[in-house]
Amino acid sequence: MLSWLKKWYHHKFSDPQVVVLFLMLLLGFLSIYWLGRILAPLLVAIAFAYLLEWPVARLTKLGLSRTISTSLVVSTFIGLSTMVLMWTMPLFWHQGRTLLRDMPQMIEQGRQYLLELPEAFPGVISAEQVNIFMQSVDERLMAFGRDMLSLSLASIVDLVALMIYLILVPLLVFFMLKDKELLMQRFAALLPTERKLIGQVWQEMNFQIMNYIRGKILEILIVGAVSYAVFALFGLNYPLLLGVLVGFSVLIPYIGAAVVTLPIALVALFQWGFSPQFGYLMLAYAVIQALDGNLLVPLLFSEVIDLHPVYIIVAVLFFGGMFGFWGIFFAIPLASLVKATINAWSTRVQPAMEAAE
Repeated sequence: MLSWLKKWYHHKFSDPQVVVLFLMLLLGFLSIYWLGRILAPLLVAIAFAYLLEWPVARLTKLGLSRTISTSLVVSTFIGLSTMVLMWTMPLFWHQGRTLLRDMPQMIEQGRQYLLELPEAFPGVISAEQVNIFMQSVDERLMAFGRDMLSLSLASIVDLVALMIYLILVPLLVFFMLKDKELLMQRFAALLPTERKLIGQVWQEMNFQIMNYIRGKILEILIVGAVSYAVFALFGLNYPLLLGVLVGFSVLIPYIGAAVVTLPIALVALFQWGFSPQFGYLMLAYAVIQALDGNLLVPLLFSEVIDLHPVYIIVAVLFFGGMFGFWGIFFAIPLASLVKATINAWSTRVQPAMEAAE
């Protein structure tokens, strides 16, 4: 057994490039794990830089300088984002206040539904089970209220952090796009001279990350906008809040769609009860999810996602548990990075094994 382990180690890690690649990956993961909060503005800027690289590259090909192209794209993106926020934030704020105002009535209506369950399903659900469930819900609501109070007390700190983001992120994005070649050269100078394996993994991942971020942002916008339009057309309460929720749910493949169904169904149930309109709305929502999973995702990510659904779910759970939101957002690229590393490692090791034999 010991000799087999020695032979396996010699075959797999005898190449210095393999060792350097694994050390770099380990250092990167540990840095994000321990310094995630500090590096958050940098991660946000990297995501936006990847998103805006495509239009900057197209303008550069038309003959504009890199600086002018970056200035035009970044200023246009900031202007459009500001206009969208100025339109959506008042609606978002109004619907949020309306939801808080209607919450007691919704909770009371939910109690009435629950109290009717023992009569509707005798022998299956007892009144004692309903009382225990309602007590648990009350405790969770009280905990949620305390969390909201503590969050409001820390709002000044959050406001300062938001202002820092609003200043630092656009500056980082601008310089990352404008000085992309210079930054890449400086970074490459820090790497070992023998970096063919690292370059092979980097070329594959750079293409995949760029397409993934662009596709994921487009998916969030399309799914969120279509959901908002459908909810508003049906006259559902809080359509913008729920539309934004559905849009961001696509960040978590498979799991997000299942989780976000609950608040939509509850709001529709409290508004209409078990009526035909409730059924039509849930059917329309199911159509949106089906079109997203079977049409939009293959169209946007046909060249990016080449992973089994089980691997994707495991990646979301693993990297989300390690890195929080950014782990969830980059779960698929990180899983693709692991796959690309294994593929490059295998192709690198196999010739060495054959030569040794």
